[in-house]
This record gives sequence, structure tokens and C-alpha cells, in this order.
Amino acid sequence: MRIYLDCCCFNRPFDDQSQSRIRDEADAILSILARYAQSGHTILGSAVLRLELSRIPDADKRIKAHMLYAAASHEVPASEQVLLKAEEIQRTANIRKMDALHLASAEAGRVDIFLTTDMSLLRNCGKLRLALRAMNPVSHLAEIIENDEY
Repeated sequence: MRIYLDCCCFNRPFDDQSQSRIRDEADAILSILARYAQSGHTILGSAVLRLELSRIPDADKRIKAHMLYAAASHEVPASEQVLLKAEEIQRTANIRKMDALHLASAEAGRVDIFLTTDMSLLRNCGKLRLALRAMNPVSHLAEIIENDEY
């Protein structure tokens, strides 16, 4: 199994935890990262993700997000293929450039699951023909537990 978490997932554990949804997503992300790392499944990163993480304005949050990103065992480099696919994604659905680059990187890395906490992005992914499943981390963790995986 191969998984890609977008930037908002790496930020979520360090967001204000006063809302239950944010806490649930943060817990799910940390659990998923631990389960994938222990099971030997692939956590995929990308040059795009590394760039976006480096732009987090809060230095403490940026450092912590980079520490979580260290769980990525492979990284998809920036390439013409990724850029072209991102442009196609942007044309097809109402998806921001960075999100399209994440999706294109995830597809180039042949991931099975793309995780995001961005509900608008998840809705827009439904308009695309992707070779991956886009999911919220809480939903993916529920599937893992239900299927007794990892």
C-alpha cells in the first residue's frame, strides 16, 4: 500500500486542537503514519510537498511538520510529467495549483490513497478520473481498523 498526505495533513497535528474535528483528524494522521511506518507500507512525499512545508510561516510549526514528513520513505521529484498532469487537473476541476501539484505528484508516485483534510479538495476530486482514492484521514483510519490492517 502506498499513501500520500498533503500539506494540510502534516500541519493538522499542530493546529489549534479545540475543535473535535481537528483533534480527530490529528489523531488519525498520527495513527496512520505510525501504522504505515510499522507495517513497511510506503509513505510517499514529493518535492512539491517539501516546498510547501518549507513555506509554513510559523517556524515552530514548520519544524514539527518537517519532523512528521521524515516518515516519508520515498519522494516524487518535480518533473514535466507532474506539471502537465497538474495543469490538466486544474482545467478539469476547481482545484488550486498547489493541490493539483500534490495530486499529480501522488499519481506519478502510483499511490493508492491520497489523504487531505481539505473537504473542498475532496469534493473536487470526485470530478476527476484519478488512479488513486482521495480520502479524509479519519475515514481512512476507520477502514484500516475495520479491515484489521497494519
